[in-house]
Amino acid sequence: MSLDVARIRAAYPALAEGLTHFDGAAGTQTAGTVAEAVAAAMTTSIANRTEANAPGRRSLRLLAEARAAIADLVGGDPDGVVLGPSATALTYQLAGLLSADWRPGDEVVVSRLDHDANVRPWVQAAGVAGATVRWAEFDPVTGELPVDQYADLVGERTRLVAVTGASNAIGTVPDVAAIARTAHAVGALVCVDGVHAVPHLPTDLAALGADFLVTSAYKWSGPHLAAMVADPARWAPLRPAKLMPAPDTVPQRFEAGTPAFPLLAGLRAAVDHLAGLAGDGTGSRRSRLRHSLAAAQAYEAELLDRLLTGFAARPQVTVYGAPQRRCPTVSFRIDGRHPAEVATALGGRGICVSSGDYYAYEYFTTMGLRDTGGGVRVSIYHYNTADEVDGLLDAVDGLIDGQHRG
Repeated sequence: MSLDVARIRAAYPALAEGLTHFDGAAGTQTAGTVAEAVAAAMTTSIANRTEANAPGRRSLRLLAEARAAIADLVGGDPDGVVLGPSATALTYQLAGLLSADWRPGDEVVVSRLDHDANVRPWVQAAGVAGATVRWAEFDPVTGELPVDQYADLVGERTRLVAVTGASNAIGTVPDVAAIARTAHAVGALVCVDGVHAVPHLPTDLAALGADFLVTSAYKWSGPHLAAMVADPARWAPLRPAKLMPAPDTVPQRFEAGTPAFPLLAGLRAAVDHLAGLAGDGTGSRRSRLRHSLAAAQAYEAELLDRLLTGFAARPQVTVYGAPQRRCPTVSFRIDGRHPAEVATALGGRGICVSSGDYYAYEYFTTMGLRDTGGGVRVSIYHYNTADEVDGLLDAVDGLIDGQHRG
């Protein structure tokens, strides 16, 4: 199944500004239907949740539709979808709840490949509980996260393994299912950071072996909301602090305060947008999502190959990591140029990229790059084009030539 990229680009109003957006890992542009759904919800009568009147029932429906959309996106149960403001906030909440039962001698396993949002909450929770933190290391040359090391890292005292679904720095897609099998063999739980993986790969909670998976809607064309997904039975024994009158049911008891109802409308619209990227519009939304994201994955892989081939032809460019399976995300440096300088120069040409460590703190620290500016990140999304990749390569040539003249 192929993508009609011209049709897809037309669905993103921000692209009309003429900028090239290679910063999807920091947040994609918003689909027009998402903005329309948010605006419609904000201009329609909405009340807090109640069955007593139409505005209250409308709010209940928006919440239910958002949970169902997330469940379809990742292959979960709507009753196990906890919504929140960010992946970081939700992971901190989960870490606090799970670690309440940890004791000295218990162990947690984290990865140096991960975004810090799936590292620091667990490290800090372990510190409070007196538990031991064990580190999974990545290969500094390939950027792979070897599965074999988990046989030594995971043991009878392991309570949790935290691992990324895809590196937000270099795109590595670890074998999460194999890591989860090792963890589950000793009764440990697995928390997967799906923030960078879900926008680029068809996701299946059960196939991954994830007990908990977090995703952020603004990384896949939606509003600034996030969701932590698990089997409702996983949530059942966890008791968060909450207000006395607040619901005590799952998943409601994990969501403090009144939801942002217009953003919930946007979240559902974003999932519907993804489901319509490719195909004829038939079948269940879950089926359409899998087909559309597979088509987007194939298209993005073509652009990634074009980018990597171009970088390989330029010896002044160093690309970090060469994982066999990766999302379309690359970190690089140009000889003699500070990453922030490169990002600013590209921005001046209308090419939007990120620089620094992008919260991949452990990766850039391990590589010895963090104190000297980290890297420059190019993150491809399904609205990017081959011409944009070529334009980026031309701009990089300009920076290389300028360095030589300097």
